Amino acid sequence: MGLRPPRLRDARAWSAVRIANEEWLAPWEPTSLEPWRSRHAASSWPSAVGSLRRLARAGIVLPFIVTYDDELVGQLTVNNVVRGALRSAQIGYWIDRGHAGRGIITTAVALATDHCFGPVGLHRIEIDIRPENVPSRRVVEKLGFREEGYRVRYLDIAGAWRDHVAYGMTVEEVPGGLLRRLHARTSRPDRPGDLPGR
Repeated sequence: MGLRPPRLRDARAWSAVRIANEEWLAPWEPTSLEPWRSRHAASSWPSAVGSLRRLARAGIVLPFIVTYDDELVGQLTVNNVVRGALRSAQIGYWIDRGHAGRGIITTAVALATDHCFGPVGLHRIEIDIRPENVPSRRVVEKLGFREEGYRVRYLDIAGAWRDHVAYGMTVEEVPGGLLRRLHARTSRPDRPGDLPGR
């Protein structure tokens, strides 16, 4: 699997995956009055990429496409990058249902976290997940993110204000890197090798 920046030529692949996964993804997506199909049409991709690139140039967002065998299978975005004394960001992600459960998103989160703690120079990563999203919670728990708190009516998701569980990690907790720690854990015979990505 891999992470790379989004490209304009991803439009058709992105649209196809998003539309095919409406039932799988819609319960976890921000509320919108626009129908799913029009919101995820290939024609909407250029403006989405333009917006992500502007935010990336401003240093607020790090957008990534998640690939498997060079095929677009999801997205991961490092949001709300804050510098100064905090040096923190939040990670959000999604994956195609057909590729869930293979450790792809787990690996993607580890890669992105290592990138943030390394070249980007951040100190802390936060991931907020709805309590009922058990597969997504398994991803962060497998990686060793700490459960830090419970945010009541935190985000407007799928038509209502939804509670979220906050998970966090600081650079001091993974001195050798998160991907390295993940590989060490999953290579041990007493550990399960894979958990769902979404």
